[in-house]
This record gives sequence, structure tokens and C-alpha cells, in this order.
Amino acid sequence: MRDEIDIDAGADSGVPVWAVFGDLMSGLVGAFVLILVGALGMQLDLAAKLQAEVQQRQAETQRREALEKALAGPLAAGRVTLHNGRIGISGSVLFAFNSAELQPEGRQVLRSLAGPVAAYLRGRDEVLMVSGFTDDRQMRPSRDGNRPFADNWELSAQRALTVTRALIEEGVPSGSVFAAAFGAEQPVASNADAEGRARNRRVEMAPTPRQSNNPAAVPDAGTRPRG
Repeated sequence: MRDEIDIDAGADSGVPVWAVFGDLMSGLVGAFVLILVGALGMQLDLAAKLQAEVQQRQAETQRREALEKALAGPLAAGRVTLHNGRIGISGSVLFAFNSAELQPEGRQVLRSLAGPVAAYLRGRDEVLMVSGFTDDRQMRPSRDGNRPFADNWELSAQRALTVTRALIEEGVPSGSVFAAAFGAEQPVASNADAEGRARNRRVEMAPTPRQSNNPAAVPDAGTRPRG
């Protein structure tokens, strides 16, 4: 009898089943709410990233269209190329073989580019990077035994500087243009044949975002960062 009384008392003092079930449901609802909030947060973050990417692509498209419009004359004349926002000029048009001295035709091409490029850069927070490239053949001494440039790095740097200074002389602001040298790096064709090597000997000009409002952050025309 005593044991029966103790059992009944324990049963009477226990937590009701509906209360345990309510606590369980509350926990499940709370977990569901947390999962839902997390999912919504991920969706919002994804939507924001997608919108930023779309805006970036639209801005890039507008930038290319503006550059194409500015260079309509030189492009129509077939004197330059424009690919992915990079203005290309064949090295043979600008310079004689192993030379960094502008040829008359090269000077005319740069003169035709200076005005449109300056107009494009005007009002934009961009600068023009002038890049020199060569093929992969090592520099050879000239007939008199002199070697005007130590290697392809030096040749590409001097050619980029020559073009940069010519653009400045033709009206491009000196604070909006700088030179870079890439030597034989980043070829656009195979160096196994003469045609490919001729394509790799080139100068490219590409508008790029200005890194800082600090003038010291923009390389001077006399510098030559190497890629």
C-alpha cells in the first residue's frame, strides 16, 4: 500500500504531457524561424551580389562603347585595333626592328589617337597605361657590334616610354598616362613563326581606373613598371 501511494504521488507531481509537447513545438518553431531568417539573409546577399555584378557589366559595356565611339576614326582607318578595351598598335607600324625611335607612320597614328584618347579620359577617373611587348627572341648586337638594349625588357620599356611621351606631346595630359614594360611576357600569338612574332611585337594602350587621388600613386611618364 505504501508503495502504491508513492507511485501515485509521483505521477500527480509530474510535468503534464501537453506542456512537454508545447516546449518541443516551441523549440522546433524557433529553429525553423532561425533557418528561415538565415535563408532570407543568403537570398538577399545573393541578390545584392547579382545586382552589383549586373551594374559592373553594364558599366563595362558603356565604357567599351564610349571608347569605340571616341576611336571611331582610327578604327575605321584600320590603323589600330580595339579588343576588350585595349587599343593595339603593331610594333612594325611604330618602330623599325630592334629600334625605339618612332617611324613617321607611327607618329601619325599616335597623332590621330591623342585627341580621341584625351577626350575619353577627360572627366573620367581613369588613366591610360601604355604597355610595350616584344617577341621571345633575344636581343642581338647590330652590325657594328653594339647592342642598343640589354634585353627585351629594356626594349619594350623604351618603346612604351617613347609612345607615352609622344602622346603627351600631342596633348594627352601627363598625369593621365604612364608606361609599363612586359618584354616577351603575355604573347598574343605563337613565337614559333615570323607572323606570330610580328603580332607579339606591339604596343597596347588601355584605360584603367585611377588607383588613388594622390598624384604620387600615378606613375610618372618616366617610370616603367614591369608585368
